[in-house]
Amino acid sequence: MYRLHYWPTPNGHKVTLFLEEIGANYEIAPVNIRAGDQFRPEYLKIAPNNRMPALEDLETGVHLFESGAILLYLAEKHESFIPTASHAQGRAEVLQWLFWQMAGLGPMMGQAGHFRFYAPEQIPYAIERYTNETLRLLNVMDKRLTDRPFLAGADYSIADMASFPWAKFGVEKYLEGNPLPNLERWVKEIAARPATARAYAIGERPEYQQGEPTEEEKKRLFHQGPQSVQR
Repeated sequence: MYRLHYWPTPNGHKVTLFLEEIGANYEIAPVNIRAGDQFRPEYLKIAPNNRMPALEDLETGVHLFESGAILLYLAEKHESFIPTASHAQGRAEVLQWLFWQMAGLGPMMGQAGHFRFYAPEQIPYAIERYTNETLRLLNVMDKRLTDRPFLAGADYSIADMASFPWAKFGVEKYLEGNPLPNLERWVKEIAARPATARAYAIGERPEYQQGEPTEEEKKRLFHQGPQSVQR
């Protein structure tokens, strides 16, 4: 039994993708990042970086934050979607692409989205810098998928789960008439998985449908207010 502290963002979707694939018994604890739930003292006890998602394993008492760490914890505990240590190269392939997403695709696309869609002023250098880096990373994925069905090879893994929500958004918003056929094929195939449909259906529930954020909500989302520094 797990408690997932969740909001329907790309990082939140990563964990529900895994939990739905294994048919896990879990409950959702919404973290309304627009309302500032990520700054609540009780939440900071398990997620001191004031971000979500976070996971509590109600069976073992383990709790952790960071979506990549959560995926690795779950994969190892359930022996699913990552090769065992006895398959060293296959395990290395999964880990390197998981870390690639955490260090590159997610942060760069997040910055691109901020400066393109939410920044209070348009800064051409920032928009170009992060958009170009996002496109470079999407091209890296497209080349990687030229001769294999998934990022780590023949099998669907936590590396794919980590990258899918960001890549899906990238295909929808960033290609702008410049197709990446291998990446687009991969996105469509993962989107067609029943567990993916169930995971994304969670984020479509009425309580998560809030429209465009207000200026006050943007301050909370982008840590521009006094809550952004915890003392």
